[in-house]
Amino acid sequence: MSSSASSVVLKTVIFLGSARNKPAFWGGDARLGDRVVNWVQNVLATRTNTKLGGAEQNLSVSHNVTIVDPLEVFHKDSGALAGISSGEMNTPTFFMEPEDLPPRTKEMIKTIENADCYLIVSPEYNHTVPPALSSVMGHFAASLYKCKPSGIITYSPGPFGGMRGAMSIIVMCQILGCLPVSKTVGIPTVEDLLELDGTPKNETSLLLTEQMPEMLNQVEWMAMAMKNQRDLAGPF
Repeated sequence: MSSSASSVVLKTVIFLGSARNKPAFWGGDARLGDRVVNWVQNVLATRTNTKLGGAEQNLSVSHNVTIVDPLEVFHKDSGALAGISSGEMNTPTFFMEPEDLPPRTKEMIKTIENADCYLIVSPEYNHTVPPALSSVMGHFAASLYKCKPSGIITYSPGPFGGMRGAMSIIVMCQILGCLPVSKTVGIPTVEDLLELDGTPKNETSLLLTEQMPEMLNQVEWMAMAMKNQRDLAGPF
């Protein structure tokens, strides 16, 4: 988190929960979540929260975003885990000596460790955590995540918005130590709501205009409070 007299920029890491790269046999996007993560990025790029400084402090909060995409992390040639592990989690990074880790892996560790908060953008597979999400997050030590908040955004092509999967993701994040805020975001029937670039098809849809601001208010409040306490006393 970087700050000045009147602004705070949160280091925000977004984890994508899907590694799909082919459409289903019945058609549709290769990865529906690209629409959602593009929308999330657009929201964050234009968002400034001015309500967290109290009556006596002119403070604004915004986000510096890094995307962690399992399709990129597990790429056999250029991924952060290339050469040491794969989606099956053959070798968690914390099973290796730090000096033996490739530079790309060390950079990813530093990005996760230095984050102020996390956002999870994920579908549900078989009504639970997608393997790509649990693998990419599980490759890195829980100590990197702890004492920071997370916000969970799930989606689906159907009417339930991935909410059953969200319940499992909440538990996973709690165990990792990046405590989920109480407000979750569920985006149903994504293709009806969002263009490929994340632009809303209906700017007034309550599914898009109400859920995210409420969740981000909680994440930002918790991120600032937990950062202050980490600076004061260190992580527990």
